[in-house]
Amino acid sequence: MGGRTSGQGKIGFAAVWAIAVGGMVGGGIFSTLGVVISHAGKWAAVSFVIGGLIAYATGHSLAALTVDKDEPGGIYSFLRDTGRKRIARTSAWVLLTGYVLTSAVYAFTFGAYVGNVLGGPAWLPPAMASGAILAMTVLNLRGAGQATGVEIGIVVVKLLILAGLAGLGLSQFEAAKLEISAQPGLLGIVIGAASVFMAYEGFELLAYDYEEMEDRKALMGRIMPWAIGSAALIYVLVALAVPMLTGTKTVIEDGEIALANAGQAALGTPGLIAVTLAAALSTVSAINATLFSSARLAKEVAQDGDLPDRFAASNSQGAPSAAVLLIAVPALVLAVIGGLSGLVSAASLVFLTVFGVLNLLAWREGVGKRWITLPGALGSFAALGVLALDLAGLV
Repeated sequence: MGGRTSGQGKIGFAAVWAIAVGGMVGGGIFSTLGVVISHAGKWAAVSFVIGGLIAYATGHSLAALTVDKDEPGGIYSFLRDTGRKRIARTSAWVLLTGYVLTSAVYAFTFGAYVGNVLGGPAWLPPAMASGAILAMTVLNLRGAGQATGVEIGIVVVKLLILAGLAGLGLSQFEAAKLEISAQPGLLGIVIGAASVFMAYEGFELLAYDYEEMEDRKALMGRIMPWAIGSAALIYVLVALAVPMLTGTKTVIEDGEIALANAGQAALGTPGLIAVTLAAALSTVSAINATLFSSARLAKEVAQDGDLPDRFAASNSQGAPSAAVLLIAVPALVLAVIGGLSGLVSAASLVFLTVFGVLNLLAWREGVGKRWITLPGALGSFAALGVLALDLAGLV
C-alpha cells in the first residue's frame, strides 16, 4: 500500500504496481478463501471476478478524479474540494474505520499463520498478532516509511509462492472437487464477492503517492488495470487450485490457515514454510503500509479541523504519532478479540460503501468513462445491500 521513504527519486511503473498489488494481496487471500467458498461454493472464483470488476471500476474512477485534480488525495479530499464538507468528514471517519479493520485482519492472519507453523499454546497466535502491530507501530513512530525496493521484493516473493501453489493445485484439477454439500445459487456468488471485498482494498492509497510518480498523469491513468488485474488473476487461480490440494470442505474448516495446509499437502514441510513466509511478509508489509498512509490521512483531516488537533501533531521523528496510535490501538484490540469472518465482513462493508461513493462522485463530476463509473457505483451499492442483508440474516 501507499507511502514511500522520503529522499528517494520518483517512483516508476514497477514500484507503483508493487505498492498497489502489495496492498491488495496484503493478507486477504491468505485468510478469506474459506469465507468466500463457504458462501459461493464451486463458484468462488466467479465471486473474485465480480469483486475484481467492481474494484476495476473504482480504480478507474479514482484515477480519473486524481488526474482531473492533478494533486494527491482520495475520497476525503475529493469530497471536500467539491464543497461536500459534511460528507467528506463522514467519509474520513468511515475510511479510517476500514483501515483499523483491515489492519486487524492482517494482524490476525499473521498470528494465525506464524502460530500454526510454530505450534504451541492457544495464546500464541493472538500474541503474535499483537507483536506484529506493535512492531509496525514502533517503526512508524520512528518516522520510517515504505521503501519501494523492499516492497517490490516482497510482492515478487509472495506472488511467486502463490503462483507455485496455484500451479501445483491446477495440475490436479477436477471440477468435482469444488463442490460443497449445500451448493449455493447466484445470490451466494454475490454474497461471496461482497463478503471478501476487502481483499481488493489497497489500490486506493496510490492516490496519496500521486505526486511521487514518474509522469504521474499517464502512470495513474494506466496502472489500475494492471494492478487490479494482477490481484484478481492470482485470487481466481488460488480459489480454483487450493481445493484440489486439500478438498473444499477442508478449506472451509481450516479457515485462516487454509493456504498453509494446502502448501503442506503439496510439498510437505517446505510447502508449509513457504506459504507461511509469504503470508507473514504480506501481512507485516500491509500493516506497515496501512499505518503509514492512514495516519497521514488522519493528520490531513485533523489539519482541516475534522479531527481533534492532537492528531495533526508530529513527534520529533516527523511521524504523526497520535494518528498512528489512532489506527494501531483499536486494530490491536480487534486482532486479539475479533473473529476473522466478522472482521472481514465489516471491512468489506466499509470499503463497498466508500468505493460506491467514489464511483458515484466520478460519475457526478463527469470524469472518467461513465459506462464504467456508473456500473461501478451500482455494483458497489448492490453488493453492499446484499452483504448487509446477509449479515442481518434476511437472505
